[in-house]
Amino acid sequence: MSDPIILVERDGPVAIVTMNRPEAMNALNRALRRELVLTFRSLAEDPDIRAAVLTGNGRAFTAGVDLKEAGEVGFALGVDGGDIDLIEGLSQFPWPIIGAINGFAITGGFELALACDVLLASEDARFADTHARVGIMPGWGLSQKLSRLIGISRAKELSFTGNFLDADAAARWGLVNRVYAADDLLPAAIKLGHDMASCDSHLLKSYKAIIDDGFASNFGDGLQLEIERSVVHAQTVTADSVEAARKTVTERGRNLKS
Repeated sequence: MSDPIILVERDGPVAIVTMNRPEAMNALNRALRRELVLTFRSLAEDPDIRAAVLTGNGRAFTAGVDLKEAGEVGFALGVDGGDIDLIEGLSQFPWPIIGAINGFAITGGFELALACDVLLASEDARFADTHARVGIMPGWGLSQKLSRLIGISRAKELSFTGNFLDADAAARWGLVNRVYAADDLLPAAIKLGHDMASCDSHLLKSYKAIIDDGFASNFGDGLQLEIERSVVHAQTVTADSVEAARKTVTERGRNLKS
């Protein structure tokens, strides 16, 4: 019996999702994409989950689309539907996804990393966009997301050369938040997940949605969206709930200082 291609562990409210095709550098064949979509769909319905960590087993986060399989079935990856629409599947997960980039994140794997909400990297992490070298167009958002994160000139450099970006440079450019020794990466990602999951659950979900929805619009529309949703949310806030939240935040601050 073969090993499962997705491993899922739970650490309280944090789910750890590990791509498990190390012999293929976790290449995103149709089976792996389907399992990722189904896994995040299931976790979205789990009442105990409030955050997820996505990582890879072995020396790669993921080397991207399985090119051998893609050569047989075609490259129209942006229009994949149903249970293999990877990026759409992850976008429907309402809680934060922390990408723990343990190694190579190449092309489609780079795009999968960009589908996460926050990226932490191992010192072994390497990013590359080889779409132009392989001869296919990105279809999972890289051409638009990358320039918004690191600037258009840097994004063009990566996409027009296919050169690797190491972890330290990725941190300097604002692609990843922090870089860790390999053994420290996953514990750090899980801890960050717990920090996020400890927030008010309704606010956490709503805050992710408003940031993502505003990011997909222009600045003026994003500000208006914030006002509209803030007004709606304010109708649910009571004096008692504010006081309870104040006590919780104050106590957390004291614990962090101790």
